[in-house]
Amino acid sequence: MVPLAERMRPKSLDGYIGQKHLVGQGAVLRRMIESGRIASFILWGPPGVGKTTLAKIIAQTLELPFYTLSAVSSGVKEVREVIERAKKDRFFLPNASPILFIDEIHRFSKSQQDSLLDAVERGVVTLIGATTENPSFEVIRPLLSRCQVYTLQPLENEDLLLLMDRVLKEDPIISKRKVEVKETSAMLRYAGGDCRKFLNILDLVCGEYAEDDFDYEEEDEDEPTGQQSDKAKEERSIVITDALVAEKLQANPMAYDKDGEMHYDLVSAMIKSIRGSDPDAAIYYMARMIEGGEDPAFIARRLVISASEDIGLANPNALLLANAAFDAVQKIGWPEGRIPLAEACVYLAASPKSNAAYNAINSAMQKVLETGNLPVPLHLRNAPTKLMEKEGYGKGYMYAHDYPGHFAYQQYLPDALVEEGGMQQSLFYHPQPNAQEDRLKALLSAFWGDRFK
Repeated sequence: MVPLAERMRPKSLDGYIGQKHLVGQGAVLRRMIESGRIASFILWGPPGVGKTTLAKIIAQTLELPFYTLSAVSSGVKEVREVIERAKKDRFFLPNASPILFIDEIHRFSKSQQDSLLDAVERGVVTLIGATTENPSFEVIRPLLSRCQVYTLQPLENEDLLLLMDRVLKEDPIISKRKVEVKETSAMLRYAGGDCRKFLNILDLVCGEYAEDDFDYEEEDEDEPTGQQSDKAKEERSIVITDALVAEKLQANPMAYDKDGEMHYDLVSAMIKSIRGSDPDAAIYYMARMIEGGEDPAFIARRLVISASEDIGLANPNALLLANAAFDAVQKIGWPEGRIPLAEACVYLAASPKSNAAYNAINSAMQKVLETGNLPVPLHLRNAPTKLMEKEGYGKGYMYAHDYPGHFAYQQYLPDALVEEGGMQQSLFYHPQPNAQEDRLKALLSAFWGDRFK
């Protein structure tokens, strides 16, 4: 039997649930579809949020050839074969390109991703990639530069309940049964915003029965046995409660735990426990992910991020230890790799905290967006030619090492930012109160006075 998730897969945007920031009225992907011109992009989000469905809807709506590759089972050879077929289709599509959908594109090797570059660049195919991992880490820079990245979010509870109502009314199997929904908390909790997981739970509760669930003694003996069974199933009333959902899931505990229970909730809890300096909670959530079969590299990457974002300059050794743990996992493998991960996790949770560097780069990037490409002061520019030297490039620059304390008071920021007070006050980096940054603050104050007060 076709699974419920596949039976309910929408064929158009009107039936697509969730991701309003991408496909709602006036949103970027809807405008792209309505214009009939699709640029290459990568869909990034957790499992079960509609990445594959959205790609198929785009192809069906625009009536374009649709090729699918899975990074798990496809190599460079398969990529090249698809591109050759797409070139032939391209002759019949004067204003568009065939769509190449690559599921789990983060699993493609560098050589596999390299094999896509020319075809994407020349418009032989329009690439739609899907990934559950951050493309910044897993997709090569040249391919990223040719694609937009759109982030999909876990479905809201309201979206999942809307989907359930649609199933009860429209699914050709479940709609024939008498279903009463009394409680939904358990279904929503176990689903965790994963549409596929939610539908699988609903299918398990409403769509699967053992033969001993039915009493056939009172059935009409004039009807064939098969029809009696079908009729009994259709007439049997199903009352959905939290207890029933828990009972069904206990009967098949791994059916919805392929990538670790509540994958994104658990890693979020681990990081927030580290940030909150609770090593017991942090190591507990790490253990949950390990027991759930989480990729060790995924855990290690999150620890490296936390070391910079949450500990930062309060303890620079945290980043060194997190990176060392990441390297150790790759060198020694599993299950021993859990030990350096645990060491890093406890150390990060027990370290003093500062997000000053995190705040500094965010503030600086926002300023860049606001002010654009401000000119670099002339004395900081390189002067490799006589003409540039004549134009004043590098003139007046003071080489810091030639001065006492290896410091020379001079302007480094663009003029426009100095006018905002850049020489008198710090625009981006604000030291936070901890032993390490107190030392940094004292040094910077000796150089710049009250700028870093």
